[in-house]
Amino acid sequence: MRAISLSEHGGPEELQVEEIERPAPNSGELLVEIEAAGVNPVDTYFRDGSYVPVELPFTPGVDFSGTVAELGDDVESFAVGDRVYGTGIGNGEYQGAYAEYAAVPTDRIVKLPENASMLEAGGAGVVACTAWQSLIHHANLDPAEHCLVHGGSGGVGHAAIQIAAAVSAQTITTADPAYHEALSALGAETVFDYGRDDLTDAVLESSNGGVDVILDHRLDDYLQFDAEVAARNATVVGIGENNPNPSFSNVAGARAKDVEYRFMIMFNAPDLRVPLRGVAHLMDTEKLSIEVARTYGLEEAAQAQRDVMNDSFLGKLVIEP
Repeated sequence: MRAISLSEHGGPEELQVEEIERPAPNSGELLVEIEAAGVNPVDTYFRDGSYVPVELPFTPGVDFSGTVAELGDDVESFAVGDRVYGTGIGNGEYQGAYAEYAAVPTDRIVKLPENASMLEAGGAGVVACTAWQSLIHHANLDPAEHCLVHGGSGGVGHAAIQIAAAVSAQTITTADPAYHEALSALGAETVFDYGRDDLTDAVLESSNGGVDVILDHRLDDYLQFDAEVAARNATVVGIGENNPNPSFSNVAGARAKDVEYRFMIMFNAPDLRVPLRGVAHLMDTEKLSIEVARTYGLEEAAQAQRDVMNDSFLGKLVIEP
């Protein structure tokens, strides 16, 4: 089969298409014929070895969708031909989805409803499950609560807006003006330019004095801001930062409001199938769509990884093997 095979850690140029042997599923695994594989920043970290060194040769690609081609032993809840999607491969423990086929453990894959797009599902895993875990699992977002999503045009951001809207939260987001109309269409009630000088006052006014839940993907930029716009007993869920050592000087302000901070990664979910099933239901009922900005062939994987780190776009980039 054709697959991206990484022979050494390094830059995107190390991503080369090779003819390798098709994997056979072990006990408790499915062999999936890959239709779409999401491109995530974390894929680049496995490629360059900055996240965790992986045993080489290695095929990246955490997210996937496709069709079950073969069952391993002790697999009872799936059948050959099932439409499926999932996440959590291509992480060093398992070979990834930048390939025509991938062997996937059953604890990180679920069936995909017929009404859900296979292409969108291929890019859904990391971003939509992160948004689900942040807002539903960690923050217990309730109807009518005010929810602030930083960076609404990003992968996680645009999924979070839709998940918040699905539970009838009052969603505020920040983004470049080029994306404001699209984010409003996805369910954001209020969209602000993240560069405006009076952003703190604007968020406080639009939330009647404070936001109940904040999803923050750039903690080094917004930790202080989050404390300023948080309501009493608010929850701030942190999922990322550019500077690995963000400083926080507004401790007194956060303490005065009893603000709770939760820092998370999707891979720590007790059972990845829970958010996967929730996201699948929202896609099936047309309450969640993954905006696919661009698609690439396997031979374009290097460019896809450059673009995911350097370009501005709404939603996700997806490889179609």
